[in-house]
Amino acid sequence: MSNQQSIVLESPNEAGAVLLHSCCAPCAGDVMERLVNAGIDLTLFFYNPNIHPEKEYLIRKEENIRFAQKLGIPFVDADYDEKNWFDRVKGMEWEPERGIRCTECFDMRFERTAHYAHEHGFKTFTSCLGISRWKNMEQINDCGTRAASRYEGLEYWTFNWRKQGGASRMVELAKRERFYQQEYCGCIYSLRDTNRWRVENDRPRIEIGVQYYGDEDSQTMKS
Repeated sequence: MSNQQSIVLESPNEAGAVLLHSCCAPCAGDVMERLVNAGIDLTLFFYNPNIHPEKEYLIRKEENIRFAQKLGIPFVDADYDEKNWFDRVKGMEWEPERGIRCTECFDMRFERTAHYAHEHGFKTFTSCLGISRWKNMEQINDCGTRAASRYEGLEYWTFNWRKQGGASRMVELAKRERFYQQEYCGCIYSLRDTNRWRVENDRPRIEIGVQYYGDEDSQTMKS
């Protein structure tokens, strides 16, 4: 992470406090380190009722808590209201990844994040979701901006966390910390579709709670 010091970060508001929506430790790790190193007052917000099954959800959450504690970052553990999520995406079960189901999923998570930000005096919130090459950054930023627009004075920070090698550092940090390596986006439908692809390509189905960064047979993260 030698080029990390060349990245200058400034919160887009005078107060400087940022609420970071996190989906998992591997995606959030580099973002967390950069914000801390920049002296930005950071709080982590974990709201991801899309993650299925609950075993996978708990592993991802605990990994995130572990790294937040290491950096001394406050961690907000929001509800795992998976029924609400299933209700929101009803009828979109067969939509492709990056499609309207993902938009609805981002909207739901960012709406809750924006509400918490508004209730607790944050002027800015952002998300680490866009650092992953598997995600559509424009789609994520649109959802974040839309959620922020519900509250006067609240802004969604559309910073490109992939800048200056952010995506590469994300993997380096994940290996350094030996984070749990999720092998699908998170929801039951991405698990279904990933396993279908694996079977069609003579690969074993996903085993939850097995893969960790740094393992010799580690594959590229899907998050």
